[in-house]
Amino acid sequence: MENLITLTIDNRPVSVPKGTNLLDAAASISIDIPALCHMDLKGTCVKNAPASCRLCVVEVEGRRNLAPACATMVAEGMVVHTNTARVIRARKTVAELILSDHPNDCLTCPKCSDCELQRLVKRFNIRKMTYEGAQSERKHEQTAAITRNMDKCILCRRCETVCNQVQTVGVLGAVRRGFDSTIAPTFDRMFKDTDCTYCGQCVAVCPTGALMERDNTDRLLDDLYDPEKIVIAQPAPAVRVALGEEFGYEPGTIVTGKLATSLRYLGFNYVFDTDFGADLTIMEEGAEILHRLRAYLGGDKSVKLPIMTSCCPAWVNFFEHNYPDLLEYPSTAKSPAQMFGAIAKTYWAEKMGIPREKLVVVSIMPCLAKKYECGREEFSVNGNPDVDYSLSTRELAHLLKRANIDFRTLPDSDFDKPMGESSGAAAIFGATGGVMEAALRTVYEVYTGQTLPRIEFRDVRGLEGIKEATIDLNGFDLKVCVAHTLGNARILMDKLRAGELNYHVVEVMACPGGCIGGAGQPYHHGNVEILKARTRAIYREDEGKPVRKSHGNPDIQELYKVFLGEPLGERSEKLLHTHYFNKSSK
Repeated sequence: MENLITLTIDNRPVSVPKGTNLLDAAASISIDIPALCHMDLKGTCVKNAPASCRLCVVEVEGRRNLAPACATMVAEGMVVHTNTARVIRARKTVAELILSDHPNDCLTCPKCSDCELQRLVKRFNIRKMTYEGAQSERKHEQTAAITRNMDKCILCRRCETVCNQVQTVGVLGAVRRGFDSTIAPTFDRMFKDTDCTYCGQCVAVCPTGALMERDNTDRLLDDLYDPEKIVIAQPAPAVRVALGEEFGYEPGTIVTGKLATSLRYLGFNYVFDTDFGADLTIMEEGAEILHRLRAYLGGDKSVKLPIMTSCCPAWVNFFEHNYPDLLEYPSTAKSPAQMFGAIAKTYWAEKMGIPREKLVVVSIMPCLAKKYECGREEFSVNGNPDVDYSLSTRELAHLLKRANIDFRTLPDSDFDKPMGESSGAAAIFGATGGVMEAALRTVYEVYTGQTLPRIEFRDVRGLEGIKEATIDLNGFDLKVCVAHTLGNARILMDKLRAGELNYHVVEVMACPGGCIGGAGQPYHHGNVEILKARTRAIYREDEGKPVRKSHGNPDIQELYKVFLGEPLGERSEKLLHTHYFNKSSK
């Protein structure tokens, strides 16, 4: 039986498990204590409580000093007050001190209206700058994916926690002391000079505008208004189960039809679907899995197993930087977005008679690393990229509002053909375990020659950090593993390096929950229930599809028949596969 602790908060009794902090204990009875540095990271099995901002202070009877609620554990009989005059004055003073070293440019800040500091200033009724004086001057940087304006940093250290504890990338930490302190890479380097994977989880947790995605909305508008360009969109599967949150829908609402319509209203010439690229990925990656398995079962000792998925660009960046000795293990299949771009600018462009240089492919992604991925040199032809650039889910929502498009009243419409047709297997790419399940649906039927008795592989679903399953392929036990967050990926890669990873296929996604928790999605502020709702929607999307296996997609079948030939064939290898690089700085 769970060991419960009983205490009193604001004259209300509450019983919570031993080890609970006061912030969570208060939240359990709907008492909202303000905080900036604290994050709820239950979905990643890490709890953050640096007690650095001191905005969550409370009075505990018997203690002389105010106690930070995020770092104070409950005790039997404890009596806590969260709203005394002393507490309210202290919180306001702390907020005023934070503002004293913060730029007063809220109107032009990209985080305006989404800023947690701004909301707390309103909550504390701060209407003037009480403390004025010198302000820190810190670094600014714009990478392919992330924009840093550390003048806006409030030293909450959330980004440091998620980078070091959840993702284990270890890029961010405190630099210098006193007034000149900042959060930055070692020696105050630029992100581009580090092992940053551009996963963007630092952006997802930043409470201010210090860390933001690189905005491509103005670039898109220029292209949409250029009569010489043909602009096509490809939204990812995770976008359609999260975009609605920006327009007042409940988390997990599927807005696929309105998404397609909204992109047409913006002015895109064609609206296709990254899910088509996901089905294509399964055809290639599935064939690669089968190729390695057959070689392995045939006695080829040189075959590299487990084969690892390669859809996530932050994960690709992670193993290139940290495991350059293991580059032969990941699949060489490009991500769905990049496969789509390669096909759009060859097969489709030729079919439509559109010169490659006039075609602009824009991906709408839950991910910030996709912005970086577009610029990888190997994903271009004579300097012309397969995917020109990427927008986040948030960027699309902001642009729709900017264009006066009333999203909630839009009619539903379908994606354009042929690159808008997809299977249910493609839809589940957006959730951790989805790529694995989609691959298994195809691998099982191709390997055994039999129809799946049950299409769902539920053992690879869920938000556990590392999941494993064994699939019976006519007497051969296929051992698979799924991991999300780069911290869990590191656990697997360290075991692989030590020769202790006994699986045949491994899926890795960099973000909590997979793409549904991507850093470009509407901010979920660590609320795991939002991630669960988005995940449930992903599987509802799958269940509603007439075709639920990638190899059953008739437009994919036609593409191979008239253009690609066969998976892993000469043309497929050229257009749909890639290679990896040693980026280790060690």
